[in-house]
Parts: sequence; structure tokens; C-alpha cells
Amino acid sequence: MALSSQGIGSGLDVNSIVTQLVAIEKQPLQQLQTKAATLQTQVSLYGTVKSQASALGDAAATLATPSSWNIQKASSANSAAVGVTLGATSTATSFSVQVQKLANTQTAASAGVTAGDPVGSGGTLSIQLGTWAGTPDALGFTAGASASVDVSIGASDTTATIAEKINAANAGVTATVLRDGANERLVIRSSTYGAASGFSVTATGDAGLAQFEVKGTIDSTNSTPATGMFMSQVAQDAQVKINGVSVSSASNKMTDVVPGVTLQLSQVTTEAVEISIENDLTAIQKNIQSFVDAYNAMSQTLAAATKYDAASKTGGPLQGDSTTLGLQSTLRSILGSSSVGSTFSRLSDIGLERQTDGTLKVNATKLTTALGDLDNLKTLFTKNNNDVATNGFGLKVRDFARGLVAFDGRVSNKATALQGAISRNSKDQDRVNDRATRVEADLRRQYGALDTQMAKWNGLSSYVNAQLAQWNKTSS
Repeated sequence: MALSSQGIGSGLDVNSIVTQLVAIEKQPLQQLQTKAATLQTQVSLYGTVKSQASALGDAAATLATPSSWNIQKASSANSAAVGVTLGATSTATSFSVQVQKLANTQTAASAGVTAGDPVGSGGTLSIQLGTWAGTPDALGFTAGASASVDVSIGASDTTATIAEKINAANAGVTATVLRDGANERLVIRSSTYGAASGFSVTATGDAGLAQFEVKGTIDSTNSTPATGMFMSQVAQDAQVKINGVSVSSASNKMTDVVPGVTLQLSQVTTEAVEISIENDLTAIQKNIQSFVDAYNAMSQTLAAATKYDAASKTGGPLQGDSTTLGLQSTLRSILGSSSVGSTFSRLSDIGLERQTDGTLKVNATKLTTALGDLDNLKTLFTKNNNDVATNGFGLKVRDFARGLVAFDGRVSNKATALQGAISRNSKDQDRVNDRATRVEADLRRQYGALDTQMAKWNGLSSYVNAQLAQWNKTSS
């Protein structure tokens, strides 16, 4: 029968011996595992560098784009009366706006009838869009180019039913019912603003439908006309004077009357409202600061990864790495280079000063002075000389950063190489573990054979000793 536990036959501590011999076989693992941890740290760092390079490229791209320097801010001396917003094509300017009339819709209301009662008259209401003109007490209608829209009315229809039919007709007006105690009125309103959105209503059929007419010569000051609806509001265009020049608009939102500027008219004014549009230097300065912050973040990451700490005698995870050192050197070289085309040639000329640790620091006084010469400051970043060495700094840094993070860029290639090294390291660890497993199996097989043989020898020794003892007894 085979021995159930190694070492019984030989008396040796086989498990201890095998464990120690296998540990010797696995000694290369420690170095491989240490190297794997370093590689993982390097991969993580390059992930950070890639993200920071992308952020730097985005910040530089903003400064490289001429339109990003055309940032204005607008102000109105009376924003309650005239609001102002800016589009992409606005430029610095100033002008005055006096609001003489606001654009209106036309509104007409019928006389009151008992709520819920049928009108008792059938026929057709013809709705025609057009323009009312004249004095308030004698307005005449001129039909527009669009055809009139007919709405059929039944004698059993109520004002609510008529309103529903008008709304369903899409005639350029909307209708609603206004209740006043026991009575209700049909109210019709233009769907859009402006003088051309006026409308007339002509009734045919039963005489009772005349109460819903808006036609002929209208006196908008008479709230109780003998026949037809009362026109409480006349459709009209907005009338303004911009720098004394009369301008009309069908809407109270006037777009591109001044290029890139939208005016929101809210109140008639007795005096001109001053509108000012100027370069938003605060926004531009913020873009420059974002560029500095993005560069400093990447610069500090590279510096920390490659530094050597003399006190602890340890280096950063990427100390001595040629790719990282080359990247750091090239980036600093670009920031220290010059550009051609502006009265400013270096970043230090506008207050972006390099520090001994490689980062940039903003000299607020110099930058404020440079912002006062916005055209040359813009050129320092946007000038395209078709030459990497002399292009504007926005172009230089944008193109460099994009190259780093491109599929075949320096950062991407380095990250790929590190991943390959991690894969090879893992395979090396597998090979060491596989060899250690085979060695352990061989050792246990050998010690198993030794146990068996030693057991036989011990058995033979016991037999011989017993025979000798018996012989000695017989001889005596």
C-alpha cells in the first residue's frame, strides 16, 4: 500500500523542503510584480497626460480661432424698455433707440350675449387678413394678398362653438370666449404681430351674424358700435428711431437691424435709450487664463513624473523615460518660442511668464496692457504663417496637443507601448508560475519514490535486527 503522507517513510519534512525549493523557483515573480506595478502607474500617468493634452489643445484652439476674440457685451440704459442680446457677428459700437410705437396684434370683441345661448343665426363668416390705416376714428381696410377664409356658422352654435370653428380654420386669427358675469363675448385676435396681421370679418346669411362683423370704416375709439365688433386694438408695426433714423418692424423683437444685434422692445419711450456694445475683455482674459491653467496642469504632471527626490533617493515613475522627457522639453520649447506678425512676439510680452518650475504665471499688469491692444494680442495667438516655428501660439499649441493625442501620436503610442509591456510582463509571470508548478510536481514525485524506498529499507533493517537478536539468543 502506498504511503498516505510524504515524509513518513524517510522521516524528512518533505512539505517544508518542497515549499522552500518552489519559493526559490518563484523568486523572479517579485521583480516582475514590482515592474508590473510600475507599468500600471506609468499607464495611469499617461492617461492623465492624454486627458490634460486634450484640455490644453481645446484651450489653445479657442485662442487660435479669430471669432473667439470677437466677444462683446451689451448694455442698455433702460433695459426695461429696450433689451439687447448679441449674435456671433456683432461688433463694438453704440447707438440710441427711441421707441415710438410697439408692434401690436389686432383685437376685436363682440357685444355680450347670454352665456351658453345659441346665436340663432346661420351663415358664413369670411375672415380676410390685411392692413387697417387712417385715423383712430376712421380706419379703412386694405386686403392682403392671401385669400379670405370662410367659416360656416349654424343657428344652434354658441359663441364657444364659433370660437372653436374659427380656430380650426387656420385663418391667421385666434378666437376665445370672454365671460363677463352672465354674458359672454367672442374675442378674435391676430395670430401674429404687425400691421399686415390685421383682419376684417364679413358676415353673409342671417342678419344676426352682423354682430360678429369687423368691416367698413371702423372707429376704434367707440367701445359700443351700433353694429359689429368693437376693435379694441389695431394691428400695427413697431416704430423706432435708431440714431434718429426711423425704422419699422412687424415684431417687437428686432433682429439684425444693427448687424448681430437683437433688440427687444417692451415700452414706448419719451427719450432715446443708449445701447452700448463693447469688447468683453473679461471673457477674453478668462480664455487666456484657461490656456495657462491647462498648460500648468500638464507641465506639473510631467515634472512630478520625471523628478528625482534627493532626500528619499527615489525617482518619479517616468524618471529617465525618453518619451516623457522629450515631450516635456518640446512643450517648454514651444511656450518659450516666438511668433511673427504681431507687435508682441513672445508670451512673456503679454504677461505670461515662465517660472523656474516650468509653469506659467500671469503678470496681471502686463496682460491688462496687452488687452488694451486687442488686435495685436489676437494676432499673437491666431496668426497663421504656414510655419510651425512662427505661427501664433494658439495654432502652435493646438496642433502640438492634437498631435500628441492622435491615434498615432506620441502620447497614444507610448500608452500602447506600456500596455504591450504589461501584457508581456503578465505572460512572464505565468511562465514562472507554470515552471514552479512543474518543479513542485517533480519534487513531490521524487520524494514520494524516496519515501517508498526508505520504507523498504527500514523494513529490511528491522527484519535483520530481529534475526540477529534471535541468533544471539540461540547461540547463548
